[in-house]
Amino acid sequence: MFFIKQELPINGQIRAREVQLISDKGEKLGIVQINRALEIAEEKKLDLVLVAPNNVPPVCKIMNYGKYKFEQAKKEKEAKKKQKIQETKELRITPNIEEHDFGFKSKNARKFLEDGNKVKITVRFRGRELNNVKLGEKVLNDFIASLEDISVVEKKPKLEGKNMFIILAKKA
Repeated sequence: MFFIKQELPINGQIRAREVQLISDKGEKLGIVQINRALEIAEEKKLDLVLVAPNNVPPVCKIMNYGKYKFEQAKKEKEAKKKQKIQETKELRITPNIEEHDFGFKSKNARKFLEDGNKVKITVRFRGRELNNVKLGEKVLNDFIASLEDISVVEKKPKLEGKNMFIILAKKA
C-alpha cells in the first residue's frame, strides 16, 4: 500500500477566512470567502483542497481528492519501480586458487559488474595460510588486473580477521 507523504487539508479542515481559488479546470477564480469556496466545490460535487497553505491568502483548488491521492500513489509506485537497486555480490576464494577456478570466478564477477552490481571478492585464510597473507593479496590484485577494463576498485585489499577482501564497482 502506498500513501502520500503529507495529507492536504480539505473542505472543513481549512482554517482561513478567505482563499485564492482555482477551479477544477485550472482557471484562477480570484480571492473568495471560504464559505463561498466550499459552496462552489459542493455544487460541483468535488472537494476544496488547500494546496499552498503558506501563501497569503492560502491557495485552494477544487478537485476530486480521492482521485488525486490515487494518482499520487500511482506516480510514487511508478517511480519506485524505475529505481535500480544496487546489490553487492560476494565471491569467496582461497589464497591458492587454481587457474581454471580463477577464470570461472573472474567471469562471474564480470557478469555481476555488467549487471550493475558491486562485487566483493573475499579471500578466506584457513589454518597456516594466515602466515602467507601476501599470497591472498596477490590473488586479489590479479582479480583487479583481470577486471580493470570494466571495474574500478572501491575498497583496496584489507585484512579483517581471517578474511581479506576488496570491493569492485562498475566504471562510470
